[in-house]
Amino acid sequence: MTAQSFGDSLKNKFGDKLLEVEAAGVDQLYVRIVPECLVEVADYLYNDEGCRFVINSGTDRREHNGKFLITHFFAQDEENLYIAVHAEVDGNDPRIDSITPVVPAANWSEREARDMVGVAPEGHPDPRRLVLADDWPEDLYPLRTDVEHGIKPESCPDVAMPLVEPPEGASVVPIGPYFPVLEEPAYFRIFVEGETVVGADYRGFYNHRGVEKLGCSVLTYNQIPFMAERICGICGFVHSCSYCQAVERAAGIEVPERAEYVRTIMLEVERVQSHLLWLGIAGHIIGFDTVLMQTWRMREPLMWLCERITGNRKTYGMNLIGGVRRDITADVHGDITDVLAKIEKEWRALYDAIPGDPTLMARLKGTGELPEEKARELAVAGPTARGSGVAIDVRVDHPYAAYDRLDVKKCVYDSCDNVARVLVRLDETLDAIDIIRQALDDMPDGPIMAEIGEEIPAGLEAMSAVEAPRGEVFHWVLTGEENRPERWRVRAPTYANLQAVPTMVTGDALADVPIDVGSFDPCFSCTERMEVTDLKSGIIRVYTQDEVLALRQSK
Repeated sequence: MTAQSFGDSLKNKFGDKLLEVEAAGVDQLYVRIVPECLVEVADYLYNDEGCRFVINSGTDRREHNGKFLITHFFAQDEENLYIAVHAEVDGNDPRIDSITPVVPAANWSEREARDMVGVAPEGHPDPRRLVLADDWPEDLYPLRTDVEHGIKPESCPDVAMPLVEPPEGASVVPIGPYFPVLEEPAYFRIFVEGETVVGADYRGFYNHRGVEKLGCSVLTYNQIPFMAERICGICGFVHSCSYCQAVERAAGIEVPERAEYVRTIMLEVERVQSHLLWLGIAGHIIGFDTVLMQTWRMREPLMWLCERITGNRKTYGMNLIGGVRRDITADVHGDITDVLAKIEKEWRALYDAIPGDPTLMARLKGTGELPEEKARELAVAGPTARGSGVAIDVRVDHPYAAYDRLDVKKCVYDSCDNVARVLVRLDETLDAIDIIRQALDDMPDGPIMAEIGEEIPAGLEAMSAVEAPRGEVFHWVLTGEENRPERWRVRAPTYANLQAVPTMVTGDALADVPIDVGSFDPCFSCTERMEVTDLKSGIIRVYTQDEVLALRQSK
């Protein structure tokens, strides 16, 4: 089914409730609806048509038409189709009905739109803060256009997010914000009865870096790829690639075929190094440091290879609008194949050893269970989804770069536990090595950068997705004035996968929680703030970055 035919079916279904339907090629559909029918349309897409919820976005367009724009993004993976559902909200009364009761995966993103843009999701089952700091002032919404980038408001400690009460008779075990094996800040409140987990609550976003605000107020189109790569410290190339593809699609820029192959090779190199890193950390979490030492030793030659190709071990700085800055020339092909051959040989030894190790299987088998129906309901991504039998992979379902010219396998397991997520990554690493070899063999000659003769006009939009090692990365760009987007929306795969933590840990032993969380390879941003609780009074004090720095210097 093409975007046009799917749009026609929606018009037949909803009639005048659809104000505008526009197909962009065969695989992207943009629908503008009457806001009062948003829940009805979302329910139909999600529950009747089997579309997967991706993310939503709030955009302040009051300077243009006095309204806020709320956009919900869906994917119809079987039809290679992305759907954007736009609804405009009165700028003086920014409210819209919540779709979370019918689309549970929309929970976080609706709360984020309320935090960042100030559009309240009416009827949301959990309307607590999500992104904003506990001391951020009420009625100050960072992504509104009248709020300057870099604002530092006065602390308002009386607006802290309320905590979820544990089940009756359960105790609370806090994990984080600093916890040795998770490396990055995240705060889980684990509810336990004895040693058994009976629920969980999560508080993250300790250092929201304002990346989207930067992209819409400070940076230009070709500066953003370098910022996008810093969204994730391990898998940044996926973000710069997805962003560039969104702008290229919106502006109708044709990327040279050779540049598409270069992007594909670097994306798969990034997948291999990321899975090597993850397996080592997973071993470390369960006390199997031999795996950590081996995989990180194996990974090192690949990192040096990345530096030879791009100039950097990580954060490659390769992508620009229209192509790539550096070529992968013939003289380096031999080095790539040699390094991959060595990694493949050692990886196969691990591949054979891990499933047969009784201690590993005792820790992994039957723990961190995420049933397929729950994985679909929460719209988890990547190996987390494929380990629960959900056969989605953007490289196959929505091909980009050179993937439509290469043989890519979906690596899927259905035991729905930690073992399945390990096996998915073991398979994917070998498949990624094979994809790189195919791309090197098939790479065409030609330029690596398109010529862009005109400025990108405002008012254009496009969606783009890339299959990161952790799952689907999604970017949406609405072009604007002053050589920058009006709105740039980003979703990383951990955003979706973290919402499955309460399901994954419930029923497990408390000792299994770190590997349950680690099994989907979470990526949290670094923190620059912390809470200190006075144990006698129970008063919580939130320290600012400046206060923490002053304390450090004084001590």
